[in-house]
Amino acid sequence: MNFYPFTDIETISPRPMLFIAGEHAHSREFSDEAYRLAGEPKALVIVPGAGHVDLYDRVNLIPFDTLTTFFQTNLR
Repeated sequence: MNFYPFTDIETISPRPMLFIAGEHAHSREFSDEAYRLAGEPKALVIVPGAGHVDLYDRVNLIPFDTLTTFFQTNLR
């Protein structure tokens, strides 16, 4: 089955979407494009100095404050 996740991304609105990418991630362009296509509310967080897999297990780089704020604001 052919699936391209950006095809109908705007139809997810008005559900909140949070995109997090490392500054040096080779996949960052996908986060940038998804953010561009998404409807509001949305947020894009670029983590300074992080690469593609750094946010999997380098917990010192994970922006927990941002996650907490986003979820507290949008998941009521």
